[in-house]
Amino acid sequence: MSRPARVSPDRILAAAAVEFAERGFGGARVDRIARRARVNKAMLYYHFRSKQALYRTLLRRTFTVAAERMQAIAAGDGTAAAKVDRVIAGLADLIREHAFFPAIMLREVAEGGAHLDRDTLLTLAAVPRAVGGIVQQGVAQGAFREVNPLFAYFSMLAPIVFYLAADPIRKELGALHVANFQSRAPDEFVRHMQDAMRCALARDAAPGKPAS
Repeated sequence: MSRPARVSPDRILAAAAVEFAERGFGGARVDRIARRARVNKAMLYYHFRSKQALYRTLLRRTFTVAAERMQAIAAGDGTAAAKVDRVIAGLADLIREHAFFPAIMLREVAEGGAHLDRDTLLTLAAVPRAVGGIVQQGVAQGAFREVNPLFAYFSMLAPIVFYLAADPIRKELGALHVANFQSRAPDEFVRHMQDAMRCALARDAAPGKPAS
């Protein structure tokens, strides 16, 4: 019984991340994950009782890391605007460090969160809650206009996820000389998003008016 325990579950999770990103939950196969991790299926099941448990553990770990980083920013020094800048940079860093994340989450969104159980959702919820707290702080201090914190969170997250996930497509377009997409580095996009959110949250920003 001691032999399976010597195989790091992190190695299995890293292999699973690639498999789930490439094929989604439905298309992922435990056999392929085991081969990628260079373990047999018995060892894999020793650490994770099912493909579903493996998938949810991977997501919970990622959400936990994200939440801890956002909570650290929220608890740190600085103005609410400076914290929003750090949130945007932190989200981009997190996605670049976890290259599998955009593909998995975009599939999960398309499938209506079909594979997210209560515990995984609660872990995920800690991320927008931490970011929303920063936005609420800015509103309370008079630095930000009245804005829905959840709307603000998704206004930061969604463009970053899509921009980084679309990197292969931008490279293909660049190779076709349709436009000079390759000249725009992710850090430049992060700075653009920081500027955009400062303008969107500024107290003197005029809220949108419904079309007449």
